[in-house]
Amino acid sequence: MSKGIYVATLEPNSGKSIVVLGLMRMLLGKTAKVGYFRPIIEDTVDGEMDNHINTVVTHFEIDINYKKTFAFTRNEVLDLYNKGKSGDVIDHIIKKYKYLEERFDIVLVEGTDFSHENSSLELDINILISKNLGLPVIIVTQGDGKELSEVVDNVQLAHDTYKGEVDVLSIMTNKINPENIETLKPMLKSRIQDGTDITVIPKIKSLANPTFKEIVKALDATILFGKDLINNQTENFSVGAMQLRNYLTHLKENALVITPGDRADIILGALQAHISKNYPKVSGIVLTGGLIPEDPILKLIEGLSNIVPIISVKGGTFSVTNDIGKIKSKIYAENTEKITTSIATFEKHVNTEKLANDLITFKSEIFTPRMFQYNLLQRALKNKKHIVLPEGYDERVLRAAARLIDAHVVDLTLIGEEEKIKEQIAKFDIPLNLDEVNVVFPTKSPYFEDYVNTFYELRKHKNVNLDMARDAMADVSYFATMMIYKGHADGMVSGALHTTAHTLRPALQFIKTKPGVNIVSSVFFMCLEDRVSIFGDCAINPNPNAEQLAEIAISSAQTAKNFGVEPKVAMLSYSSGASGKGEDVDKVRKATEIAKTMAPDLKIEGPIQYDAAVDKRIGKSKLPDSEVAGQASVLIFPDLNTGNNTYKAVQRETGALAIGPMLQGLNKPVNDLSRGCTADDIYSTVIITAIQAQEL
Repeated sequence: MSKGIYVATLEPNSGKSIVVLGLMRMLLGKTAKVGYFRPIIEDTVDGEMDNHINTVVTHFEIDINYKKTFAFTRNEVLDLYNKGKSGDVIDHIIKKYKYLEERFDIVLVEGTDFSHENSSLELDINILISKNLGLPVIIVTQGDGKELSEVVDNVQLAHDTYKGEVDVLSIMTNKINPENIETLKPMLKSRIQDGTDITVIPKIKSLANPTFKEIVKALDATILFGKDLINNQTENFSVGAMQLRNYLTHLKENALVITPGDRADIILGALQAHISKNYPKVSGIVLTGGLIPEDPILKLIEGLSNIVPIISVKGGTFSVTNDIGKIKSKIYAENTEKITTSIATFEKHVNTEKLANDLITFKSEIFTPRMFQYNLLQRALKNKKHIVLPEGYDERVLRAAARLIDAHVVDLTLIGEEEKIKEQIAKFDIPLNLDEVNVVFPTKSPYFEDYVNTFYELRKHKNVNLDMARDAMADVSYFATMMIYKGHADGMVSGALHTTAHTLRPALQFIKTKPGVNIVSSVFFMCLEDRVSIFGDCAINPNPNAEQLAEIAISSAQTAKNFGVEPKVAMLSYSSGASGKGEDVDKVRKATEIAKTMAPDLKIEGPIQYDAAVDKRIGKSKLPDSEVAGQASVLIFPDLNTGNNTYKAVQRETGALAIGPMLQGLNKPVNDLSRGCTADDIYSTVIITAIQAQEL
């Protein structure tokens, strides 16, 4: 079952609240612990609560702190976007949502209202949020005042806009004239033919008209009488400008009376009609022109015990009437009548059993880079590890260290002379407090002689003497690796300044490989727009044989599983299936058979071409019975030349984030960096190194 559902729209005044209230009632019928979240709320004044949040949380008595129910105000988001920090917006929203996800069985997430300009930006943000939360979407559209053909076009646009990016569970078209529903339904279903649920909800007059409270707020009115009655629902409004005997014939049920403040006859007549059995009830009276009845009239009204609310406004009768007609009604927590009507409308016109079942059986295949990075960070935080960074003078390393310390995600050791590191921090203005970092210079370390002797004992069978051991331990890579071996650190990340060989040589000499592992290999986590793929081996082994390739595949599949990616392994070659001939494709075919024997439960396909491995349409045409074709998550390249060039091409051409290389097969985690790496690359690699260390 999905842990959440996202309600979105493409336009203002869509009636999204009806759907949110109905969904909340439906979800509470399935589970008691339902959370509510609005990623972005409207800007509020004087500490007021967001009306949507207040209504839902209050009516359904959700036990949740108000500050946990939203991430940003609208202006906060715009400010961050203008500063080029859009990624920070999504990261924080994911963090806030995940907090609720852990505490509730399911979370109802409500998107923005499209009540301002920049609707294209708002649309992009809503799609981005729902995508990065991995939630199915219910899209709400509305047909008030539109031709049926226009409604159908709008629904098609909404469907196509979201469907290409996220999973659309249902499209609910709201505010349709009841007489058009049976005509509209088949029109929509003939246009949207991919199985997306289509629901049509009629326009409900009582929901469209404002309450007296909304009129007070919109007109900045002064309440003269009936403060406790301002939640009265208005259904009609009329101007009292004629003589009373004529005006009374125009009154309708729950009428809103609009009249100048000096028309005592209309005021008193309307009040008398309200208590008369022969006339309709009055919902309230609006006095225009800023005029207040004279004291004797006020005294008479006061004696009627506040039977209807009466307000005074400054505008003229005509302009006030127009302003009232423009008010877009909302649903407030105090207006239980509207809430009850909304829920009843939803339950009458929505197939809630089907919707609930679709939600229960829903499984998203979307896994965005930011979701992946968030999950990595949370995993690393659960069991804090100690990582050593041998290249303590490098600006990128120091910037990454500052971020890691600020996030409290790992303990760090930097190798180098403390004064030189301080000089680099000052030179590049890096916000790193060395009081929070362990700084070690190899030859000045109290462990130096112990490390020398340990290395000598480990390598004397290779003709290493104590002088050679002392020279080796003075090297930052050897010293850092020995820290791991001796248990003084849990993992190492290096390579920003040093070659792969320099980073790996000490690890291969005395960290060594895990039992049963014959080859150290590497993977990159390729964070594409809507998924994370594992690429191996793109950094270590130039030309593995079939047995080695099989082992790389199995190790990479285990890595994928360890990092939350379901392993579906594609053994890549220049042909798919049995069609190809030649030494290279035969190697891949043999490696695939070996891997199947070694790991019979593993979903693996090979040989297979890259396009058939990742494109569902091509995969189905070339290998229709394959469990992997078109949906591979682990891609194993036949040699280093192919793998290294492919990962760089994908990274550059798609803008994918490539995390790695991460080495697999060693007893303790040592990871190599590219010399062209960024501070972000180092930050991510340290986190995956810490997670690797947790598994030991």
